[in-house]
Parts: sequence; C-alpha cells; structure tokens
Amino acid sequence: MIKLEDGCVVTETRTGFPDPEMLMFAAGAGIPYSPRQDRSLARVMEDEKVSRVVVWEREGPILYGGEEKFFYHPSMGKNRVSRLRRGESDPLVQALDLAPGLEVLDCTLGLGADALVISYVVGSAGRVMGTESSPLVAAIVRWGIKKYVKGPVWLQEALDRIEIHTGDHFEILRSQPSQSFDIVYFDPMFRNPIAVCSGISPLRPLANPEPLMVEAVQEARRVARRRVVLKERYQSQEFQRLGFEQVQMSKKSEIAYGIMDIEPQIQEG
Repeated sequence: MIKLEDGCVVTETRTGFPDPEMLMFAAGAGIPYSPRQDRSLARVMEDEKVSRVVVWEREGPILYGGEEKFFYHPSMGKNRVSRLRRGESDPLVQALDLAPGLEVLDCTLGLGADALVISYVVGSAGRVMGTESSPLVAAIVRWGIKKYVKGPVWLQEALDRIEIHTGDHFEILRSQPSQSFDIVYFDPMFRNPIAVCSGISPLRPLANPEPLMVEAVQEARRVARRRVVLKERYQSQEFQRLGFEQVQMSKKSEIAYGIMDIEPQIQEG
C-alpha cells in the first residue's frame, strides 16, 4: 500500500483536457488528479506536496519519484515465454507443474511477469488470477497491459487473459471456495533482495513489506486442488517457517521454490 506521507497525484503529459481513461485510472488507484498547467513534474510535486506523480503517457501510466520510474512492460515475462517457445525450460513452470487448462491463483502479482508465463502455458482453456495489495501498482499494471499493443499475437492473448484483483491476498483467499484453483502461488518481496534483480527495484518501495502469514498458506492449502508454491531465496528460512518441506532449486540462480502437494480429497457418498 502507498503510505499517506509519501503522497501521489496523477497528471497529463502536457496541458490539455483530462483523458477519461486517465480519470478512470486515478479513481481505481485512489489517488487525486492534478491538472498539469504547463508545470514541470518537480513543480507539480512541490505544489501538491507529494513525493510521487503518475504521468498519463500514450503507452500507459508512468510513476515518477526519487531516482527511478515505475511502469508496466512485459520484458521479463516476454523473454521467458520466448525461451519456452524455443523449447527451453522455465523453473516456475516446473515448480508449478503447469499444463494447459489449469487454473492458477497468483497471490502476489507485482509486475505480472510470472502471471504472463503462467497465462501463456495454461492457455485459453485455463485461468490465471493475480492479486495485488497496492491499488497503485495494480492500476499501473492493469492499464499498462491494456495499453500495451506491441508484440506478437501470442503475447497479447496471454496478457489479455490475466485477471487482476486489488486487495490483500489473505482476504481474497478467504473469500474463495475450497478447491477452486489447481495451484496457489506466492512470490512475496524477498526480505534480502538479490542484487542482480534490478528489473524489480522500482517496485520494492511500493510493495507490501509484510512477511507471508502462516494463515495465508493454510488458506492456500484449502483453496488449491493440486499444489501450493512459494518462491524465495534458496537460503531462506521462510520455507521452514511456513511448512514447505519440499524445496526445488533453480540451477542458474539463487531462487528456489517451496512446494506443497495437496492430497486428493475423497468425495463421500
């Protein structure tokens, strides 16, 4: 969630009439609109007494603040799908044991790179629902996906299939019927970031810093039909704390996946 003291407003690229889509974005993210009126971004932030400003660009919303900017781009997910299409493996696909037609709940959407890979593999017969606790991050990714029209058909179709829901993943899990998804997936922000993962560094100040709750994993076990998966650093103590006894290592990185297989429930009667 965005801290109140950080503050944020939405404005246009240049002075003009407000774009209706921009106003819809601002309403969905829960942040006010401030007319540009030929002001620099620094002046907008100074006048509005905020530390961040979202500029409504033709390609989608871009968040400015500090030394970095945050916007949606499918680059990481797109590159991974391209490797899959060349016949290469992906550790997430292996950890989730993905296949066409499966239904997956991604509890920590972030920039949506994993959701894009999942969406491509499960295909049109499957489903991927992503939850994001930050209304601003969810809105930027949702509108970024909508405005992104570049790339091949397979990319656009995979992006279009991602369902984005704003809210706390624990509460969303509690609202789901039992065994309503094949797989429930968690990728919380690492407590100790990997230095080479610069692609997600603009997301870190906006991400939910709270550790994953044991209760959330318990709800995930209720909701999942086949498997619950946690992505973490391979040295992480989170696997043990949260009850993930099976840990699958990635050969080419510091990332590992904790796996809980769900025993099939016998139907009575």
